[in-house]
Amino acid sequence: MTPKLKDIFSEAYRELRPRAPFPEFQIQFFAFSNINNTIRVRQGKVLVRVSDLLSGAPNDVLHAIAHILLAKLYRKEIEPRHATRYRRYLGRRDVSGKAHLLRQQRGRKMLLSPKGKHYDLESIFEDLNRRFFHGLLARPLMTWSRHASRQSLGHYDPAHNTIVISRVFDRADMPGYAVEYLVYHEMLHLKHPVKLNGSRRCVHPKAFQEEEKLFPELEKAKQLLKHL
Repeated sequence: MTPKLKDIFSEAYRELRPRAPFPEFQIQFFAFSNINNTIRVRQGKVLVRVSDLLSGAPNDVLHAIAHILLAKLYRKEIEPRHATRYRRYLGRRDVSGKAHLLRQQRGRKMLLSPKGKHYDLESIFEDLNRRFFHGLLARPLMTWSRHASRQSLGHYDPAHNTIVISRVFDRADMPGYAVEYLVYHEMLHLKHPVKLNGSRRCVHPKAFQEEEKLFPELEKAKQLLKHL
């Protein structure tokens, strides 16, 4: 644990818990595959891991991280100024660029196959590309998920340029429009990357939402997803 980190976490702890005794901290910069920060209590010790990508962050940003982690651990309200400061730092072009490169270098993407038992994701992509995007979207890697997840139904990973769809949809009784909608939704993420609006990440900008409405079975698909 570096002296700087120890002092920063001690200060943030005293701000949140002015009369509580100090716990024993074990804090380290850790080589995550993304910008992650974790905190937990084990045998009375507070164990903290901060992404090593943040080792050069200014003290006020590290203080914001300490406040956020400790507030979550002790169920305190996170002060907006700390959350805003941290979001703005992550939104800096140099930081987001390093994070993207980090995921490419350290992250491992479990790729299975675009061809399931009932649906071929690459064929669906090409059909949707022709119907809605004039064939102009470059096809990323397409894969069914390893597990039939009902929590993460689909996502686009820009670091690995991959669209993943939950295997729960690769069933004979699953309507084709449901699978098509999921792929179409992720294709829109490919076309409309996440941007910052002030200090907030804009995941579904207005242009994204307007194009999503062009999908013919949008409401039917959304109703089906709700039941899942």
